[in-house]
Amino acid sequence: MSAVTLRYLLCWFALAAIAIANGMLRQGTYGRVLPELAAHQLSTVTAVLFSGVFVWWLNRHWPLGCAGQAWFIGFVWLVATVGFEFCFGHYVAGHSWERLLADYDLMAGRVWPLFLLWVLSLPFIIYKTGRH
Repeated sequence: MSAVTLRYLLCWFALAAIAIANGMLRQGTYGRVLPELAAHQLSTVTAVLFSGVFVWWLNRHWPLGCAGQAWFIGFVWLVATVGFEFCFGHYVAGHSWERLLADYDLMAGRVWPLFLLWVLSLPFIIYKTGRH
């Protein structure tokens, strides 16, 4: 495993911190005035933006070498994100499995799966758009 790949994998913790800060922003501001579903959707959009800027910045410092590397990083980030959501959400926050799975219901307007697709593809998108 290359040093760049390892750095990106470790940067998942920074992405998790960004996600937590994004949730705190939602809870402390617009989450107080918007309906819960609208706040969830807006929070997903801001999470996409914040994480995209962060990974764009990473790629400026540690350019990804190839598409395969980018997809590998995205896959590991996806697994780590889903694992964290379910483990922390259930065992620490005490949410039921039903409540956690409810965030995956696109038909109910829950857009969390779209964010997970973003996490998976983000390194590849940055790799493709960041090449000169």
